[in-house]
Amino acid sequence: MTATSEATTPGAIRSLIPARIDRLPWSPFHTRMVVALGVAWILDGLEITVASAVVGTLSDKTTLHLSAAQAGLIATVYLLGEVFGALFFGHLSDKLGRKRLFVITLAVYLLGSGLTAFTLGNGAGWLVFLYATRFISGMGIGGEYAAINSAIDELIPARFRGRVDIAVNGTYWAGAIIGTLGTYIFLNHLSLNLGWRVAFLLGPVLGLVIIFVRRHLPESPRWQIMHGHEAAAEKTIDYIEREVNDTGRQLPQVDESKAIEIKPAERIGYFALARVLFVEYPKRAVYGATLMITQSFLYNAIFFTYVLVLTNFYGVSAKAAPLFLIAFAVGNLAGPLTIGHLFDTIGRKKMIAGTYIVSGLLLAITAFLFRADVLTAFTQTVAWCVIFFFASAGASAAYLTVSEIFPQEVRAKAIAVFFAIAQCFGALGPVIYGALIGDGKDRVPMFWGYLLGAGVMIVGGVIAVVLGVAAEGKSLEDVATPLAARRPGTTRVEGSARPTFS
Repeated sequence: MTATSEATTPGAIRSLIPARIDRLPWSPFHTRMVVALGVAWILDGLEITVASAVVGTLSDKTTLHLSAAQAGLIATVYLLGEVFGALFFGHLSDKLGRKRLFVITLAVYLLGSGLTAFTLGNGAGWLVFLYATRFISGMGIGGEYAAINSAIDELIPARFRGRVDIAVNGTYWAGAIIGTLGTYIFLNHLSLNLGWRVAFLLGPVLGLVIIFVRRHLPESPRWQIMHGHEAAAEKTIDYIEREVNDTGRQLPQVDESKAIEIKPAERIGYFALARVLFVEYPKRAVYGATLMITQSFLYNAIFFTYVLVLTNFYGVSAKAAPLFLIAFAVGNLAGPLTIGHLFDTIGRKKMIAGTYIVSGLLLAITAFLFRADVLTAFTQTVAWCVIFFFASAGASAAYLTVSEIFPQEVRAKAIAVFFAIAQCFGALGPVIYGALIGDGKDRVPMFWGYLLGAGVMIVGGVIAVVLGVAAEGKSLEDVATPLAARRPGTTRVEGSARPTFS
C-alpha cells in the first residue's frame, strides 16, 4: 500500500494517509501519544490551582509580602499569557508542525513555572520578574492547547476521536486535584516561604518527565502531507502501522476511492483565517464561539469564587476549603471519563446539547435551593459535582468541536482564536460573581448570578441543537474538507467562496 500516487491536478498529491489513520485499531502507540500529549491539560489545572491556593500565602510577611492587588494580578497575568501564547504558538503550529510546537510549548511552560519559584522579594524588580514568569508559564500552556488538540485529533482514528479528546480535556481536573493535594501538604508541612515555591515546582517536575516522551513522538502525517512532505508522511504512517502490526493484528487494505487529492498548503495568517471562518464557515464559527464562551463564563465564574461562597455563606474555614475543591474536581473529572464515549456513539449534537442544557437546568434548580437557604456546604458541593459532571463533558466537547469542524490548514489557529475569545469572556465571570457575593449577607444577588450562569449554558445547548455538526465517526477531511484538497463526490458545507491567501 502506498500513501501517495500520481495526482490528477498539477502540483497536487493524491493520498490515502487520512484513510489509513482512521482505519487503525487502538494500539500502544495511541496510548503513549495520549499520555504524552494529554498532560497539557493536567498542567493547566495544576498551575491554576496552585496559583489560587498560594496567593494568600504570598501576602504573608514571611514570603513575598504582596498586597492584595499585587497578588490578585498574578492570575490575570497568567491568563493574558495563555491568550497570547495560544495565538502566537497556534500560528506556528500550523506553519512549523505539531511536533516542534508541542515540545517548544512545554519547554516554555517549564521555564516560566520553574523560575516563578525563585522570586526572592517584592521590590519593583522582583515584581516584574514574578509577573514575567507567570506570563511565560501562561504562554506555554496557551500554546499547548492549540498544538496538542491539533495533534491528537489528527492522529486518533475517527471512531475514537470524540471520547479521547473529551477525556484528555477533562484531565484538567486531575491536575486540579494534584495541585490541591500538593499545596495542602506543602503549605501545612513546610515553612510558608518554602512551601509555595515547592508547590510551583510540581508542574515542571511532571513536565520534565513528559518532554522526553514527546521528543520520540512522530509528526502528524496529516500536517506533513498538507505541506508537501509526502516522503516524511509515508515514513510516519509506516512507523505507526508497524506498531499496530507488532501487536499481531492485520490491517485491512484501504479502498483507493478514499484517497484525497491535496495541494500543499499556502501560508494562512490570522486575517486570512477570519475570512475562512466568516466567509466559508460562518455558522460553524458562531457555533464554536458560542460553545467556548458559554462554558468559559460559567467555569470561571464558579471555580474562581467557590471559596468565597463556602466561606461567606456557609462558614467554611479557608484551611478546609481545599477539601471541598477536591470533591468538586472529582465530579468534573468523572463526567468526561465516564460519558465521553457517548459523544462518539449517540452523537455530537445530541450529547453537546444535552450536557449543556441539563447542566443549565440543574444549576437553575440549585439557585432556588441556594436562595431558600436549604443547602449546607456539603450539599452545595454535591450539587456542584452533579452539575459539573455534565457541564465538564460538554465543556471538553467544546474544545473538541473547534478542533475538528474547521479545515486542516487553519486548525491550530482556529483553536487559538476561539480559546482566546473564550478566555476574554470567561474573565468577566469572577468579576461579576465576586461582586454579587459581596459580604455574604444577602443571597439574592448570587441567586440571580446562578440563574445567569444557567441561562448561558442553556443558550449554548440550544445553539448546539440548531447549528451542531454531526462529526462522530467521520474523518476530519469529511467533517471539513481541507482548503487545498478535493475528493470525488465531496461538496461544500457552507458557502462557495474561496478566499485568496497571501
